[in-house]
Amino acid sequence: MTRLAGKAALITGGGTGIGRAIALAFGREGAMVAVAGRRREKLEETLREMEKQRGEGVAIVCDVSNERDAQRAVRETAKAFGKLNVLVNNAGVLHAATIEGTTEEQWDKLLKINLKGPFLMCKAALVEFRKAGGGAIVNVGSVLGLVAMKDRAAYCASKGGVTLLTKAIALDHAHENVRSNCICPSIVETELVQGLFAASEEGRALKKARIGSIPLGRMGRPEDVAEMAVFLASEESSWLTGAAVPLDGGLSAY
Repeated sequence: MTRLAGKAALITGGGTGIGRAIALAFGREGAMVAVAGRRREKLEETLREMEKQRGEGVAIVCDVSNERDAQRAVRETAKAFGKLNVLVNNAGVLHAATIEGTTEEQWDKLLKINLKGPFLMCKAALVEFRKAGGGAIVNVGSVLGLVAMKDRAAYCASKGGVTLLTKAIALDHAHENVRSNCICPSIVETELVQGLFAASEEGRALKKARIGSIPLGRMGRPEDVAEMAVFLASEESSWLTGAAVPLDGGLSAY
């Protein structure tokens, strides 16, 4: 399958979980893929998996919350592939607490990565999108950017920001043929989420209760998000921009 044939994509947080699944799906669909993140060894693991399916990729070590790193990641992608057509902002962190249980340092770290990161990456990508005659931004937000839940105050704030940043960019840059959309998953089985459930009877009961709240009766898989990202990056969604898609097993339908 070659739904992304000829497209050059940059995926942040591409070393593990959802980011890795998106990179593999993009490679399978014919895209040239740059995976960016903090840990080179994880990025190289992703590239090795891509090579098994004959995908083409490069690894870029960067901190998305640093403007120089964001600009460098975009430049290196364009240098490697001659252009940039797709940006996927996937890098993120999770903090589970109320506002009283959140320190100023924790708040700043979470907002810096989850919200400032996409802002800096999108801003840097626009330079290359203009050269290419347009581009597609796919932000990986959260259903908690649409609705709230207990003990996620800072996380909800950051992902709510991503949702509306997505929409604002869509309006500001539609005339340049730049599309901006956001995937809003509920809980997805990744390394990040595993830490929420202790390896105990209580942890297993908590996990069962979370799954029980999802109408389709299961957690999401990284591949579920990856397939949506392929659609939003492809020409199949050429008339879709400013959307926040609840990919949540029906959770937000309540």
